[in-house]
Amino acid sequence: MKLDSNSLPEDGRVARRWSSGVTLQRRKARRKLWLQVHLYLGLSLGLILAVVGLTGAILVFYQELQELTLPELAVVSMPQEAQRKPVGLDDMLAAANRYKPPGSEIFKVYYPRKDDLAYKILYFVRDPRRADNGDGYYVFVDPYTAEIKGVQLWHPKGRFWERPLVSFIMNLHWCLLLGETGEVIVGILAVLSIFSVLTGLIVWWPLTGKFKQALTIKRNAGTVRFNFDLHKTVGFYSMVVLLPVLFSGVYFNLPDQVNTLVRQFSALERRNAWNGISSDLHSFKADGRQALTIGQIENIVRQHYSDGKLWMIKPPAKPDDVYIAWQRGIDALSPFVGYRDIAIDAYDGNILRVHESGTGSAGDILLDWQWPIHSGHAFRWPGRILVLLAGLACPLLFVTGVIRWIQKRRAKQLAKAKTG
Repeated sequence: MKLDSNSLPEDGRVARRWSSGVTLQRRKARRKLWLQVHLYLGLSLGLILAVVGLTGAILVFYQELQELTLPELAVVSMPQEAQRKPVGLDDMLAAANRYKPPGSEIFKVYYPRKDDLAYKILYFVRDPRRADNGDGYYVFVDPYTAEIKGVQLWHPKGRFWERPLVSFIMNLHWCLLLGETGEVIVGILAVLSIFSVLTGLIVWWPLTGKFKQALTIKRNAGTVRFNFDLHKTVGFYSMVVLLPVLFSGVYFNLPDQVNTLVRQFSALERRNAWNGISSDLHSFKADGRQALTIGQIENIVRQHYSDGKLWMIKPPAKPDDVYIAWQRGIDALSPFVGYRDIAIDAYDGNILRVHESGTGSAGDILLDWQWPIHSGHAFRWPGRILVLLAGLACPLLFVTGVIRWIQKRRAKQLAKAKTG
């Protein structure tokens, strides 16, 4: 027969209460330790995480901001529907080549995401004799007339303050304007931020089981209580999005280290954080054979894969390199992460390798999800809004955390003054 606490002898009830009290005290002691860890992580990392989070929230609308800040370059006049047929990609490239900066070479072609937007062709200066060697420029081309809308300096090498606004925000988010060194720093900070979020969860966890109180903001509370409730509730709800977004940030900045970790659990075919095609492929150039044009490559991709929308094509940088084409919006693969990477021989047009999202090992599938999760595109508009809110939560958590720390310090000082 099961006995409740009221049926126990008085000594038994006292022993149980004493045992419960000891357990609670131990939990409070452990919680105090984790609170100190969370505090020091927050104070040391919080400001940088606030900057990275805020810039990440802005970059949820990366493409839209590019178009909004440069409508005279990015937006084109739509012809009547009967005449709405783009000119050939080779014709657009020929027009862009007449306007490209001296000493530059084509790097990528970006397809417009909507019919009323221009193609963007990215060139990098590769002439060491030029002062602007290493700079990257966008040439904007009207897809219906092959008219050049304009040229924009997008990537001034080593000169972050000369970047356009969106490019500046991107580099502040990615590397704190510190180049490769900053890339590593941000990756390490993302790892530490994951621990900060997890310690915040430990500190948030209600030891008395009052979860409703822990998940809400008390009405008509004073400023001290309101700040405390705001910090813990925003921290808890944003944690669901922040943890996967932080992990994906670690992957983009420290891909080799993440690959090493993932390989402990699953084999990997994917070696690159940005596409699924490895760099060990080469085109075969026979004597007298001319490389195919980018327009011919486009046709080959469309003939073999008509179910996706072309997003980008990267031409070969060297004679034995391959073309790489990216497609998006392939619902047959996934309504959330449907994309395809295609490697094509530059001379005979043979498709050498294809990587489709959702294929390969469990590790490959996990890594396939990282960019869609980080950008919010994995779940379309709801996903983007969630990533936006999670990014905005970072500066809010930093500010409320600092205020809470100041409030507690003042309270201790007042208590010490009264007892002294």
